Amino acid sequence: MTRKKFLVVTAGGSGTRMGSALPKQFLSLGGRTVLQRTIERFLEACPDIRVITVLPEAHIAWWRRYCQEKGFNCPQRLVKGGFTRFHSVKNALDCVPDGAVVAVHDGVRPLVSAALLKEMFDRMETVRALIPVIPMVDTLTVLDTTPDGALQDAGETVDRSRIFGAQTPQIFRSEDLKAAYSQGYDLSFTDDASVARRYGIPLSYIAGERFNLKLTTPEDLALAEAILRFSD
Repeated sequence: MTRKKFLVVTAGGSGTRMGSALPKQFLSLGGRTVLQRTIERFLEACPDIRVITVLPEAHIAWWRRYCQEKGFNCPQRLVKGGFTRFHSVKNALDCVPDGAVVAVHDGVRPLVSAALLKEMFDRMETVRALIPVIPMVDTLTVLDTTPDGALQDAGETVDRSRIFGAQTPQIFRSEDLKAAYSQGYDLSFTDDASVARRYGIPLSYIAGERFNLKLTTPEDLALAEAILRFSD
């Protein structure tokens, strides 16, 4: 039996590093909000996907009004964000049944390709969890911070060939991820893969995409605008 597909799009943060009054997921990117573009990528890849959008409680009404005014008629379940990303995802998973496939994706990664999404969902026929990763291209330097805030060499080296950056979406069998999120919160839980790994769920990996950027700063937003202009 083919599993139904669910998307949990995490857009519950305030985005203070973007330096804007409006959270970064609601900023304009090529005439549409970052969040709308993110959800549209999944709808392009999987038109029947069920969308659960996690939002700051103070901006749920704003998002409803935006969707109505812009004619963005994607059916979606709106969920209030939690104290951390972990708690936000946990809240959203209450809306996901067992026996499904659930993708958890950052609401500020609007440039993931539909081709990658289709490939990942296809791969979920044979694996329990799938994480997109990209290799590190910069030289990695281990530094310590002195009491006065200066940086100094820690005398350690890192084998760059073994270091990869994890992206989203991270896709799981829903019953696996829900079980993993029954664990108590830990500061080491920085993404869904770290939660699943702690619970013992076997993780599989796939090559991610350089343009699957997480928009965090004004420079990231400007780069995303340039990528969109180049790709149109």
